[in-house]
Amino acid sequence: MSLESIVALTKRRGFIFPGSEIYGGFAGTYDFGPLGVALRKNIVDLWTRSMQEHDNMAQLDSSIVTSGKVWEASGHVSGFSDPLVLCKACHTKHRADHVLEAIGVTADEKMSEKELNELFDEHRKNLTCPNCGKKDFGAVTAKNLLATTSLGMFEEGDTQSYLRGETAQGIYINFKNVLDTGFYSVPFGIAQVGKAFRNEISPRQFLFRKREFEQMEMQYFTPESEARADFAAWKEERMNYYLSLGINPDKLRFKQHENLVFYAKDACDIEYEYPFGWGELEGIHYRGNYDLTQHQQFSGVDLSVYNEETKERFLPHVVETSVGLDRTMLMILSDAYHEDEMGGDKRVVLKFNPKLAPIKAMVSPLLKNKPELVEKAREVRAALKKVHPVIAWDDNGNIGKRYRRQDEIGTPFCITIDFDTLGENPELLNTVTLRDRDTGTQERLTIAEVEEKIRQAVS
Repeated sequence: MSLESIVALTKRRGFIFPGSEIYGGFAGTYDFGPLGVALRKNIVDLWTRSMQEHDNMAQLDSSIVTSGKVWEASGHVSGFSDPLVLCKACHTKHRADHVLEAIGVTADEKMSEKELNELFDEHRKNLTCPNCGKKDFGAVTAKNLLATTSLGMFEEGDTQSYLRGETAQGIYINFKNVLDTGFYSVPFGIAQVGKAFRNEISPRQFLFRKREFEQMEMQYFTPESEARADFAAWKEERMNYYLSLGINPDKLRFKQHENLVFYAKDACDIEYEYPFGWGELEGIHYRGNYDLTQHQQFSGVDLSVYNEETKERFLPHVVETSVGLDRTMLMILSDAYHEDEMGGDKRVVLKFNPKLAPIKAMVSPLLKNKPELVEKAREVRAALKKVHPVIAWDDNGNIGKRYRRQDEIGTPFCITIDFDTLGENPELLNTVTLRDRDTGTQERLTIAEVEEKIRQAVS
């Protein structure tokens, strides 16, 4: 299975389309088709439910556009950049560290622009452009990743505003607002799903690295004395979450951060083995109280919390879990994608967990030119839609082709209405054929039994 196979399937079947495709495309952006929208909604719903299982978890939807002061306080304006290098021969832009990686040289992410240039110059004679193959690079320059916007800027001197580079800062600047509602007290978490933007130099690997992406983040505010234990607990919970989705455990692992950023107390990633290799899926970080300290200092607003027992005020520490919706989607597609044989024919099948599957079941009359079969099939579909609204209809082509189409989009069950359903064999009246996507096995069940099977699978 290759990344190219997944890209081709997702476009063919309406999961994901290249952004602005009819105008030649726009790198690092994608549009989501009908099945992609459904899959993403299922992912968000399951993540949100996992957060709502905690009694002390608030939800937030903060603004995408924020004051520039937010990003000055967070350090993104001064220290959020990637190293850009230009190929003088073909005028394509590349990340300098990626060019170095191609010859097995690793650049430390903490390197200054000067240090990167020195490293690049040391290996320059061996570095070739990934686009044209020439060895004609310019100097390495640091390019800030924040995406600027003119929204709200009308006169010279107006404060620069930005599209948010991450959703976390929206949580920090609303910490006091949520606390002041009176419904929450430390320790508690704030969970948020939302868009973020980064002016990536060279977006790549399909959904893995994009310029416009969606994050599912949770910031857990806790006393310093409990933060270490909370960090360990969230690590375990987040790994178990992916296992509960049916993700192959052999393709999941923890990666401990060895070189922590200056404010971090501890950090690790949950990595997944994508078709291109191991890559970060979710970050779990113990950030100390750096973020609240910065926003308190820059805004002048007291963000401290009063401790009734000690009669003192304190700034909570933060444990963060941060995962990209797009990377989660790519993981789920990669894990579900299989090529096998069934009935002597080769097929492509997406073996989604039924909870994630965009379509839960497909109902089909054996023959579409028999009104009595069509009428009964529509009656069965209407009954199943009361169990779950996303029940597909397919009467195009022979039954085998219908099954293959549904296999490719990951539909767990196919229900066929035939003449036995109508009573040709009195013993089978009002029964249907239920086909299992993964095994291809078929069983004869009553409509009530099918309803219960689907209910159990998707709940």
